[in-house]
Formats: sequence, structure tokens, C-alpha cells
Amino acid sequence: MSEFARRSDEEPPLEEGSEIASLEREASAESRIEAADRTSLDALARIWDHDLAYSFRRSPVTIVAAIVALLCIGGAVFAPWLAPHNPYDLAALELNDAFKPPAWTAGGTWTYPLGTDDQGRDVFSTILYGARISLAVGVASVVFAMALGVAIGLVSGYIGGRADAFLMRLADIQLSFPAILIALLIDGVARVLLPRDAHNEIALVVLVLAIGISGWVQYARTVRGSTLVERSKEYVQAARVIGRHPLAIMVAHVLPNVTGPVLVIATIHIATAIITEATLSFLGVGVPPTSPSLGTLIRIGNDYLFSGEWWVTVFPGLALILLVLSVNLLGDWLRDALNPKLR
Repeated sequence: MSEFARRSDEEPPLEEGSEIASLEREASAESRIEAADRTSLDALARIWDHDLAYSFRRSPVTIVAAIVALLCIGGAVFAPWLAPHNPYDLAALELNDAFKPPAWTAGGTWTYPLGTDDQGRDVFSTILYGARISLAVGVASVVFAMALGVAIGLVSGYIGGRADAFLMRLADIQLSFPAILIALLIDGVARVLLPRDAHNEIALVVLVLAIGISGWVQYARTVRGSTLVERSKEYVQAARVIGRHPLAIMVAHVLPNVTGPVLVIATIHIATAIITEATLSFLGVGVPPTSPSLGTLIRIGNDYLFSGEWWVTVFPGLALILLVLSVNLLGDWLRDALNPKLR
């Protein structure tokens, strides 16, 4: 037998070699997937064993508050899909269905489970859509107030001197006025300076600015106090020695170490901002009537409260209470969980 024939018998076929390579690639892919799964499980285990997760599991009140808050936020976010009616669709409104009582009372129908208002709008649908506006205004105003207050607090605490004295005296002056009066003042100035049509178009923006400007002081004073402590530490001194710009030091070194109290204040401030928006809307200086929030619904129902149509006010009021209370309870839990003295 020739040498070539003997080599052909000893070497495996080409198809068998390709199958072996394919199996090796599959095994390698499976090992990578298993490694990724193990990494994900390890990350979940670390989250589960974290101090915040342990504190959350040990607090039944916090768990209930989180569930209620998630239900409220989920209902608001998915209102176009969850609401049985669209209260903004004027063509779908039936004035003959105005003041329908809740479904479980005499004269009610399950077409409108929580009844209707003076324009025939479904109260349940208007609550879902109104909660969207209240949450959007509350979160946006808190983000604006937090950004403004953190920036002022960093500058005031890091630079010090006359800038610190001026900014803190400005904060003291603002603290002498209730936040609702400052928001009313800003909204009134905007109504005077802007034409009526223009103000209606940017009413939500004006409302966010009014609530945000009235709430920046808490963030500024908290961040200033933490910055005064951090700026004298060695890592800040080292950054100065190597020639880093003061703005870079404030953003890259000081800011990450003062965000803990800021997050707690922001969580609690969301509930306060929602209440402020509802108060302004109840007074008629909030969002326009064509885009009713929870405060607007309560104001509309208040006109008919003593004439027997109690559901127009009661249900939006209960929704506002549940939303604000759940957010407040979560803020209180976060404050205690992040406090090292209570661990």
C-alpha cells in the first residue's frame, strides 16, 4: 500500500473535523452564557444582600407604600391603554351622561365605574390622565429645583466669602415666604408678561419653573453644608495641588460625595411638589382646564360637593392622598436607611 493511502486512512474525514469544530464553538458559547448567568446571579445576590434591600424587606409599611406608588405611577404612565375613555377627546363626550353616579350606586353604570363629572367625562379616566400631569409637573419641578439648588450650594460652599454670604442671605429671604406664595408670584408675573394665548401654551413650563424656584433652597443649604466639610479633606487638597480647575473639582470630586442627602430630599420633595401643583390648580392658576390635573379635578368637583355629586371630588382627592402618602413614606424610609446612625 502506498504512503498516500496510509495517510488517507489515518486522517479523519473533513466533515468529521468540521463537526468537531462546531461542537467546540457551541461548548464555548454555552460556557460564556453560563458565565454571564453566574455574573447576573451574583449581581442580584449582592443587591439582595445590600443594606437598602435588607431594610426594605424588614419594613412592611415601606413595601405597601412601594406597591401603592408603583400602581399610581403605572396607572399614570399607561393611562392611554388602561383608561376606558379618553377625557381629552371632545367628540366622544356625552353631556347627557353628566353627573352619573358610581357603578355600585343607584343609577350608576359600569361604563363609568367611578361616575362622571359635569361634562360627562369618566372620573376614573380623568384621574389616570390627571395623575400623569401631576406626576410630570412634580418630577420636572424637583429635577429643576435640585439642579439649581445643587449648583448654588456647590458654588457657595466651595468658593465661600462674599459669594457664600450673598447666596445664603438670598436663601434666608426666600425661606421667610411660604413656597406657595412664591409660586403664585412667579405665575402671576408670567401671566402679566406673556399674552394669554402664549401663557396657555407654556402653562406647564411656567408651573414647573414656579414650583422649582420655590424649592431650591433646601438643596442649596444641604449641599453647602456638605461641601464645607468635603473641601477641607485630603483628596480635594490633592486635586488642587495637581492644578485641577475648581469647576472640575466641584463636579468630579465634591459632587459625588454630597448626593446622598440630596436624593432623600428629592424623594420627599416630589410629594411636596405634587401637593403644590394641586394647590395651584385648585386655585385656578395651574394647568389649563383643557388639561386637568388632580388639583383641577378637585376644584371642579368642589363646586358640586354639596349638591350630591360627591364622587367628582372624593375620588380625585383619594388618588392624590394615596400618591402623596406613598411617596412620603418611601422618602422617610430612604432617609432612615441612608442614615448610618440608625443602622
